Amino acid sequence: MMREELVFGPIHSRRLGSSLGINLLPTKGKLCNFDCVYCECGWNKDGREDKRLPSAAELRQALDAKLNACRQDAVQIDSITFSGDGEPTLNPDFARIIDITLELRDKYFPDAKVSVLSNATRVSRQDVFEALRKVDNPILKIDAPSDELAALINQPQGEYHVDDIVAGLMRFEGDFVLQTMFLRSSDFDSSSPEVLNGWMDIVRRLRPREIMVYTLDREAPAKDLVKFSADEMRSLVKPLVDEGFSIQVRG
Repeated sequence: MMREELVFGPIHSRRLGSSLGINLLPTKGKLCNFDCVYCECGWNKDGREDKRLPSAAELRQALDAKLNACRQDAVQIDSITFSGDGEPTLNPDFARIIDITLELRDKYFPDAKVSVLSNATRVSRQDVFEALRKVDNPILKIDAPSDELAALINQPQGEYHVDDIVAGLMRFEGDFVLQTMFLRSSDFDSSSPEVLNGWMDIVRRLRPREIMVYTLDREAPAKDLVKFSADEMRSLVKPLVDEGFSIQVRG
């Protein structure tokens, strides 16, 4: 599902409430350094019509107008959420855009949270790391505990090592939300002992303040994927819940 606006919504999110979306990627295409088999935006090769990224100035104008209109119309906003057609931290103005968003949030909806959905591949960049530290909800992804499994699920476009991502996330000292997709196919199974134990080991190292576990919700580009039920996922993560981790399951 492609987003054709820089600022869209608000839409209802089970995770974030009334969520106003920001798409920092091309509005007529997809731009991502992952090519996940489950991505609702489809394959990267099918979404390259427009590679122009919105600037910080364009974001300021669009977000100011949208937030002002929402306030005038008494529209509730619980979260201003960076999602959209790909990886938001690929926008070269990302750090500046976060500062602008926080400024406008404080002006119009000071109680709203600012959330960023990211695949965590660029947290090693100091500007990206510092920007993510400023937001209320840095929601950062690890779907696979090994490079081999990440190659099957996320299909990174370039060099990717799970150990490097974990090292980058360690810098957050637990002050982030870890997001993980649970699914199975003929090639992999998130519930297999090897995969599940490897993922739980990473969770124990990172100790995120919250974990979001979810499964397929919309049509995916890969056709042999099987979703988990909410009850299945709750059973899989129960050892971590028993250890005191806060886990939100969405199935």
